[in-house]
Amino acid sequence: MNDSKPLSDRLALVTGASRGIGAATAEALANAGAHVILVARKTSDLEQVEEQIHSGGGSATIAPLDLTDGDNIGKLAGAVAERWGKLDVLVLNAAMLGSLTPVQDIDPKEYSRLLSLNLLANQAMIAAFDPLLRKAEQADVVALTSSVGGEPRAFWGAYGSSKAGLETLLSTYADETAYTGRMRVHIIDPGATRTRMRALAFPGEEPDTVKPPEAVASRIVERIIANGPTGEKVRIEA
Repeated sequence: MNDSKPLSDRLALVTGASRGIGAATAEALANAGAHVILVARKTSDLEQVEEQIHSGGGSATIAPLDLTDGDNIGKLAGAVAERWGKLDVLVLNAAMLGSLTPVQDIDPKEYSRLLSLNLLANQAMIAAFDPLLRKAEQADVVALTSSVGGEPRAFWGAYGSSKAGLETLLSTYADETAYTGRMRVHIIDPGATRTRMRALAFPGEEPDTVKPPEAVASRIVERIIANGPTGEKVRIEA
């Protein structure tokens, strides 16, 4: 293994890779030597991240798609299988905040969209890519959660319940795959981070008072490189 590029010859896929923590994580993985598949809806935004990775000497492939369309996920998995035959790192980052509102006022249509992206799409990603992860010498699955997934807070019921479901789903997957000795699941609570979602949730907050996405990305890559336990939930404070 190249000490300066510890993830050389590894293939990573990052959802929500067009901005924020997803983009920063994709760049950090590429800097560590991985080839990164960038997944998000907008081609133009993905191209900017891809260009940034290439300018830094890394390699990446863009895969624009809507994760709420299960057929798209299956097609992507098929394409990855045909070209690379395996997947070493899967980062489940894509999510939407939705409206912050009392439980009785949650809009059913918005809640359905939120659960489709924040929870159901992640299960579909695991289902589609599990065979490719099992073909890797060492596979890592990273899921981004939130403190409200485990600590309910007024007006955060919709988003919080989606993250609570995600945590349960990933913890279960960790337990189910622990026997392989080659699959690790990391549940990451990034804490307060300078992202678009954070700005929507806390519009009066000064952005410079919270850490940048790059700080979270660095910790994610550190966990992937380290030989740590599976199923851990880690909160990144700074």
